[in-house]
Amino acid sequence: MYWLIGSLIIIAMMGVLAVADSMAIPTSSSLMDILNTPILSLSLIIFAIILIVIAQFNVPFAKPSHLSQHNAGLSSRNPSYNISHKSKLFFRISNHVLVAVLAIGLIIGSALQALISHQQAELTEITEPMRVQALVTIEGISDSVYDVATDSGYRQVAVISDISPLMSALAVKDLDAMTSNFLIDENNSLSNNKLYENNSNNNNGKNVTYRVLLNAYPKKPSKQSSKKNLDSNPFDRLNYLQPGDQLFMSLALAPLATSEQALSNPSGFDSYRWLRGRHIDGVANILTVGTSNVTNTEVSKPAFASSSYLQRFQTYINQGRWQLRQHFYQDWSTQTTAAQQAKAVTLSLLTGDRSLINHDTKDLYQLAGISHLLAISGTHVLFLAIMLAGAAVLLFDRLWPKVYRYVPRWQVRWWVMIAAAFIYALFTGFDVPAARTAWMLFAIGLVRLTLLPVSRMRVLFALAVLMAWLDPYVLWQAGYWLSFIAVALLLKYDNASYTQSAVISETASAHSASIVETAFKRVWIIGKRVFKLQFWLFITLLPITLLLFGKASLWGLVINLFAIGLFGWVIVPLNLLAGLCYLLSPAIADSIWLLVSAIVAKLHELITWLTSLPALSEAWLYTPVNVAILLMVLLSMLPWLLPRGFISRWLALPPLTLLMMTVYANQQSLTTIPTLYILPTGDPYISAALLQYPVANNKQSSTTDTHKTNISWLFLSDHRPNAARTMPSNLTANKLSMTLAQQLGSLSVDTLEGMVVQSSSAGLTETLTTDKKYLASNASTNANASELLPLTVFQLNQRLPISQYWQAGRSDHWSAFQQAYKVTSQSKDITNISVQRCEQGKTWQLGNGDLSIQALTGWSKIDSLSVWDCTVAIDASLPIRVLKYNAADPLKSTPATAQILTSSSHPSTHQANMPQARVILNADTHQRIWQMWALLCSVGPPEQPRTFYNVTWLGHSTSQITAEVINRQTINEMITYDGKMPEATLSLNPAVDTTNTTP
Repeated sequence: MYWLIGSLIIIAMMGVLAVADSMAIPTSSSLMDILNTPILSLSLIIFAIILIVIAQFNVPFAKPSHLSQHNAGLSSRNPSYNISHKSKLFFRISNHVLVAVLAIGLIIGSALQALISHQQAELTEITEPMRVQALVTIEGISDSVYDVATDSGYRQVAVISDISPLMSALAVKDLDAMTSNFLIDENNSLSNNKLYENNSNNNNGKNVTYRVLLNAYPKKPSKQSSKKNLDSNPFDRLNYLQPGDQLFMSLALAPLATSEQALSNPSGFDSYRWLRGRHIDGVANILTVGTSNVTNTEVSKPAFASSSYLQRFQTYINQGRWQLRQHFYQDWSTQTTAAQQAKAVTLSLLTGDRSLINHDTKDLYQLAGISHLLAISGTHVLFLAIMLAGAAVLLFDRLWPKVYRYVPRWQVRWWVMIAAAFIYALFTGFDVPAARTAWMLFAIGLVRLTLLPVSRMRVLFALAVLMAWLDPYVLWQAGYWLSFIAVALLLKYDNASYTQSAVISETASAHSASIVETAFKRVWIIGKRVFKLQFWLFITLLPITLLLFGKASLWGLVINLFAIGLFGWVIVPLNLLAGLCYLLSPAIADSIWLLVSAIVAKLHELITWLTSLPALSEAWLYTPVNVAILLMVLLSMLPWLLPRGFISRWLALPPLTLLMMTVYANQQSLTTIPTLYILPTGDPYISAALLQYPVANNKQSSTTDTHKTNISWLFLSDHRPNAARTMPSNLTANKLSMTLAQQLGSLSVDTLEGMVVQSSSAGLTETLTTDKKYLASNASTNANASELLPLTVFQLNQRLPISQYWQAGRSDHWSAFQQAYKVTSQSKDITNISVQRCEQGKTWQLGNGDLSIQALTGWSKIDSLSVWDCTVAIDASLPIRVLKYNAADPLKSTPATAQILTSSSHPSTHQANMPQARVILNADTHQRIWQMWALLCSVGPPEQPRTFYNVTWLGHSTSQITAEVINRQTINEMITYDGKMPEATLSLNPAVDTTNTTP
């Protein structure tokens, strides 16, 4: 009953949050006034205590048979005994009814708690974009630092108040003048400020506060600004803002992206749930930053001025975290990247501050499967608590032993551990793992103090429910699930391993084994236990990891075997010791941190070498996981989770077989239907499309492997028009290639038959810059748009094999380009790829004739970049469905929205040899492309015209295609990457039907 009620509570709360997030629910202010979150949470806790007490004193027991016979004879002789028996039966039935009512009430109350929390979040969120000037109160420490050299942006949670609309751009001196007037104003209002009284017509924004995520990203400096000193950048002072600081800023507020909008994220990361789970009301891009802080707390109106002592104490602790970061950040630019990242990881292991860790280090830890070690876990908190508790008991033993007359030794140790755990949890941000450990220590000590017969597993489960009651949005955090599930497995395994160790010890003592033999057996047993524990943790957390992140590293099973021990028994204790020494002697702490950084640096080198081995390059596991698969995994593991002998372990075979069949069917569904996936890239002008086509009877195929069951082609294009000014791309070749590799892996693509870059590259044509600094900056920061896509092909070829590479325009310098990149990357294991020109008339065809790809445009012999872009036509004997790739769940990729051209007609008769479908992948940045095509080409050769059952056009709204070309290509439906139609469709057919494409 205990586990059933708790599971139903969590399921009910998750269901309410999911439904409230997917559909609009009317907000009831009266309901929130009556049942606010703290009162409802307290009521649920009281009802839960009552339920536990009733269930605890209603434990059924079995009576012996001779007592049952005696009571039967007694009831026949004494009628009053029957009355007493009936009253006990009535009492038992009433007890069960009361337990059922309380359980149902807890489930309904929990669902109501989740609904009220969601409605409260909806009332405080930012609903529309706006530009404002506001007083900003810094909360906590930033997630990253502002650094132009490394292209690192500033991300900081803050509370904004005194909000007024921004009518014109403000300079730094304007914000400083506003700060001065704000401090002078006795009424704490900007309404009497003559300089800005025209900016606000009412005072509605004066009492409104928002909790936002501040963003400030480095911009590419212009030629004039690059001559100036970087210290003149006003955003550089953001790194020196401490928790609790207040200053005026001009901001561009934006609402949170919905979960549906978050699907366009290339990595599948749901930013809406991540921000909502941390109670963020909106996003604020920083426009201008003032230099004067509001230091007069009697006049200012900070978010924490009227807050509790606990919040002020947390602000004080966050200031200590910030000062410790500044200590690590000293002389940062003079150190090598390896030394910087070693210090950054050391700081993260001490305070949970990962702001100094760059993307490469995070990717390295993810690939190694040890990214969980960067977070402050229960091990960190427990180590510090044990160290301080041991020191406190030692002091009491030496100085005040009389204390133990009044307080037992274990209680002294317990109180010190609780205080240390909660303070350190606050110091590290009070994330779920640290908070869980602190509350777990408190609950276990309380159980021992009250002598309640409650197991540690039940205490852990009760904490999981309690944290969900206090904050329902914690159910959207991945750390919540991974932390509690991992600890539950550790507790379960610890109970079993303790019993086995006791049996082995008794056996060894009985046989009087030698010391060496006993030591060898113990080492073997410990090693086997560690491997089994790591194996079960990996297998159990694998479905959860795939569900939450979409991928899992197979390296984690191997590297965690030594990394966990190294971190847990060497790095973390030394790091915590240095943190304690820092309070007394920073010089001693720096010496210990120097040793820790050296160990971490060597570990980075070892992991880099291991993960770069060619034989073990396939480290990522991509398997779509849903709730049904998780249920089958749970059923398969149920016989091992329950006590031995309770359920036969052979019963795990049916759900395990069903699980394997489901996973195989999901993988096959991605490759058995001809599909063209529109892959998100993170840039509105750069497109990526993946063609997956099943192969049947491919005996005469031109592919490198005749046993392939699926052919994959990847098409890249840059749709920025030459005639219009657009924002430059923020993508880098490294980032785009990693994103594409992850997307291809999730779609079960391990090799590409071909890759086509439909946009021409001036860098491969005119001149090639072989300067090392230039190529390195292109690879790591903002690459030239002309060389971004070719460099992406080159880097993607290092991750998976590519048989053919077509490049629009001239590519005379491609060989020199590859050689120059080899020099800059200083890597020996680099695979070259030959390039072919993508120009009009070039064709590739599958051996059985079911699929062909041909270039419709591209004339590289003409000395004009305007006619080099290559539009490609895909002709197939089977219908091709066009789907918008869903990075979070590829199985739920939705059909792309298409506009059906009613004037276009299907062929009157369907011939047997007629191709079923044609998909035209358009890539044109100048109107001369289609003008040239209209002059030189036609729909097909005159002697053998080709007609298609369906012709789909896929391009960008910036396309210069004309109505004449659309008619001559007999296009039936048009799809765009950005969801907007080109102008030609309006002149051709004003009345269009919007529908979804189907196979």
